[in-house]
Amino acid sequence: MLHCGTQRLETERLILRRFTKDDAVAMYKNWASDDEVTKYLTWPAHSNIEVTKSVLKEWVNSYSDEKYYQWAIVLKENGDEPVGSISVVNMNEDVSMVHIGYCIGRKWWKKGITSEAMRVVMNFFFDKVNVNRIEARHDPRNLNSGKVMMKCGMKYEGTLRSFDRNNQGICDASYYALLKSER
Repeated sequence: MLHCGTQRLETERLILRRFTKDDAVAMYKNWASDDEVTKYLTWPAHSNIEVTKSVLKEWVNSYSDEKYYQWAIVLKENGDEPVGSISVVNMNEDVSMVHIGYCIGRKWWKKGITSEAMRVVMNFFFDKVNVNRIEARHDPRNLNSGKVMMKCGMKYEGTLRSFDRNNQGICDASYYALLKSER
């Protein structure tokens, strides 16, 4: 893998960029404090903006690592305000694999934004970082998350029963992946 850290990415509607400490209010307001957004995630909704500031501080400090990939999803029409995030949540360099996770504010659900962000991130990893496999997973009860994976051409590989834990407790995990050779 040819690591290059979190690079600015752009699509017709989106800018994916590094987070800054100044994103705390938008992150807290737009998605991090919403129990409905975090319902099937592995981290709880932020109870106050101090939690968000602490998370952002950790993320911003991690950008010095070339193997760290964490993007703010920004709609061009909204100025510079992030509406969600997309990142590598797991990596296995032995098999040249990245596992992608994403989260977007409820106001922007079902508008194709997450799929658009996922596609540009996948292209980045295949073309720039030279990964062989990109994977993602979701709780099968979170159908819309799975739809993002399918829209991006990922193939369903199976559901592992009682394999994960999220804010609903122990849960199944449905896995999707795309290999570089399948693009």
